[in-house]
This record gives sequence, structure tokens and C-alpha cells, in this order.
Amino acid sequence: MHTVFFEPAGTGSYRATAATAGPWSAQAQHGGPPSALAARAMQLHEPDDGMRLARVAVDILRPVPVATVTLRTRTVRPGRRVALLETVMESGGQEVLIARGWRIARSAEVPLIGDGIDPPGIPVRDSPPSFAGSGHLDGYMSAIDWRFVSGGFDIQGPSQTWARSPIPLLPGEELTPMCRTLLLADSGSGISMTLDPARFLFINVDLTVVLQRDPEGDWLLLDSRTTMGGQGTGLARTQLSDQAGVAGTSLQTLLVAPV
Repeated sequence: MHTVFFEPAGTGSYRATAATAGPWSAQAQHGGPPSALAARAMQLHEPDDGMRLARVAVDILRPVPVATVTLRTRTVRPGRRVALLETVMESGGQEVLIARGWRIARSAEVPLIGDGIDPPGIPVRDSPPSFAGSGHLDGYMSAIDWRFVSGGFDIQGPSQTWARSPIPLLPGEELTPMCRTLLLADSGSGISMTLDPARFLFINVDLTVVLQRDPEGDWLLLDSRTTMGGQGTGLARTQLSDQAGVAGTSLQTLLVAPV
């Protein structure tokens, strides 16, 4: 039974647990946990209560191993209204992930303008979800609570699912809204796959999340659609909502190739 995604391993270092392993390999992390860990590092770096982390763009340089990772964070562009931060993640002497995030000043005087569409309710879970293919399912895939409204891991095409993480990123810590979103949003391409995973590889090389407001609560609705360009590149778009409505959007660029 998974209890946590990472364990502290010294200053700026964290040991990935088996819960981080993605569906392609038991030795490689799903993109969600390391992306969330990078965002956590940004939020702890020179914190400013008057600003919020509104956008995070993650470039996955190579598979992130299920091993110890080390993070370093810097301010690229300081400012009172906007600031750009960067976190670099290393493992085994190699850079494996680079994340950049925009902090934007908070303002209570700006109105909330939504799309007026109420999200669907969270289904009652009556059985575990079914997974297509024969990938590694004992790590991240089984650590997350999935509640499909439409589609599924074994159904090709657009999909809607509520998701939450029953376990923390690190022992004794609550997930911040951005960290929770990054942890889950990287699954958009998986729930909306348009190709048979037994015949094709479709791995995201990046993840960009923009939150116009911080989602509330543990549950996040992923409304995902994947398209393919016929030239080895795909794009997964995910609308992100909490129970009050739309909170943001995520994008993933996909490498697509025959197995």
C-alpha cells in the first residue's frame, strides 16, 4: 500500500517511492509526481504571500528514474507584479527535468468570470478502473483515486474523470493547489488516448498548467482530448475544474511512434 510519493533525502534531495512509477516502466516516474515536486520547490523559494504561482511549464528532458532526485531553484526575473522562477531537477548526475513558473500578483479587486457551466458530479466508485495494455500499474496508476464520468483508461477517445491523491507528495504535508493540479494533470494524455498502447507509444515531453484561480478541495476534474498530427506528434488538451467550475487548462506535447 502506497503511503507517500517522495521521502526527504537531505537538503534539496528526495527519494522517489514506488508510488511515482508510471505505466511505461517500473523504473521511470510518471510525469505528475516530479512536476509537483518542482512546483513545491518554486513555492518555497523566496515566498511572497502577495503573489501566486499561476503558470508552470515543465520540460521532461529524459525519463525521471524512480530514485533520488535533487532540485535547485532560482529567480529568473524578479518583480512585484510578475516574477519568473526556474527549478532544475537532477538524478544520477544528469538533469532530468526543468520547470519554469510565473508568479503573478494577487488582486481582490478583479472579478471572477467563469464559463457558467456546472461540472458533473463525482461518481461513486463501485469497482477499480480497467486499464488498457499491459503496462506497469502498481505505481502511480493505483495510487490515484479515479472516478470516470465518461471514457476510461481502456476506452480510446475524449474522457472526463475526477481524480484525487489519497497520499501526500511528502510525509506530513498537504498538497498546495498547484502541486495537486500538476500531480494529476499529467494524466490527461493517458485518459484520452486515441491509439492502442499495445501498438503505439505516446509519451509527453512536457506539461504546461495555467490556473486562473486556485482549485479548491482534493478532487480535480480532467476533461481531456488528444489529437494526432500524423507526423509523430500529438497534443493533449485538458480543461481543469473543481466542484465550483473551471479553474484552468493544461497542455501536453506528445511523442508518438509505433512500439
